Amino acid sequence: MRTMPRRCAKGVSDSDIRENYTPFGFSDWQTEVSAIRAFASSGKKTAVISTINGDANVPFYKELANEGIKASDIPSIGYSMGEEELAGIDTKNLVGHLAGWAYFQSVNTPENNAFIEKWHAYTKDPKRVTNDPMESEYILFHMWAHAVEQAGTADVDAVRQAMIGQSFKAPSGFTEVMQPNHHLTKPVMVGEIQANGQFEIVYQSKTVLQPEPWSEYLEEDKGKVANWSYPWVCGNCTSAKFADF
Repeated sequence: MRTMPRRCAKGVSDSDIRENYTPFGFSDWQTEVSAIRAFASSGKKTAVISTINGDANVPFYKELANEGIKASDIPSIGYSMGEEELAGIDTKNLVGHLAGWAYFQSVNTPENNAFIEKWHAYTKDPKRVTNDPMESEYILFHMWAHAVEQAGTADVDAVRQAMIGQSFKAPSGFTEVMQPNHHLTKPVMVGEIQANGQFEIVYQSKTVLQPEPWSEYLEEDKGKVANWSYPWVCGNCTSAKFADF
């Protein structure tokens, strides 16, 4: 675990930012949450941006509740905290904390209603939840099947090409399209945790956004491309180098 100060163009000083990294399998969330509370004790407005992954979200959010850290005092937004993780938590003390995804089970569309119905029929459990990663796999499987039909073969190279341009009306209600970089166009949604373990969508983009595999803010990413239209350009190479398959 380490702390890395970062400067911000908005006039926020290094001392106003605390950035911690924890290893996979980390378990001492009581210490981490106590550190968050201590950091906020200076009286300045404080928020938490969490990139904690998967199951580790459960003990982290449980500890937020145990410490009585309410969203009205220290709001948090997570980028890997979804319905499946909330299913193992009493969310009554977590109401108001946020998550950022491209899909939530609470999306009210005919496509999502059908998606949830199929999932419950498969699991034979009406309480099982859906989530963003599930929706993505659902979309991609349908696109792959369409690509195989279009290519007339399951050959990897042929299907790779046929995947580009595939579109599908997603449970989110948006039509998502596979780009030449093999990333999907996606909407952006922010959900607020509710007492019933679901999310109320408090923000939703009006359209899908174009994917950007490489960050314009990282020096080591500049000049890199990801383009799988023939001839293929390797995602890890500069634009001047082509992959050899």
